Amino acid sequence: MCEENVRCVVVADRHHALMEGIRGLLETTFEAVVMVADEVSLLESASRLSVALAVVDLALRHGDGIGMIRRFRARFPKMKMIVISVLDEPGVSKSALEAGANAFVLKRAIATDLLPAVDAVLAEQRYVSPGVQ
Repeated sequence: MCEENVRCVVVADRHHALMEGIRGLLETTFEAVVMVADEVSLLESASRLSVALAVVDLALRHGDGIGMIRRFRARFPKMKMIVISVLDEPGVSKSALEAGANAFVLKRAIATDLLPAVDAVLAEQRYVSPGVQ
């Protein structure tokens, strides 16, 4: 599935239907999309598979979001990470970016903002959904 020469992304969210929608978007860019529902599975998948990018819900079932971003970044300093959230306050996106996320995308804008965020992150740029207030 996610072998060395395969462009692979891991998606971590508690909501299966949302992950399916995200997978549909990401399959246009990546050869394999792995879906997980918690932080433990995210960390295991990222370490076991050759993953280029992680798209992670700020509110995963286990642990706090900002702490999870810090733990992920400490373990995978070079892996790209896009955080998705329902929270649109600038302080939340700022905290996520300071903790190590490369991009912050609002869940309500995933259809329009996720692929531009992927392009930006893969080009070594940051991205924040324009709807963050």
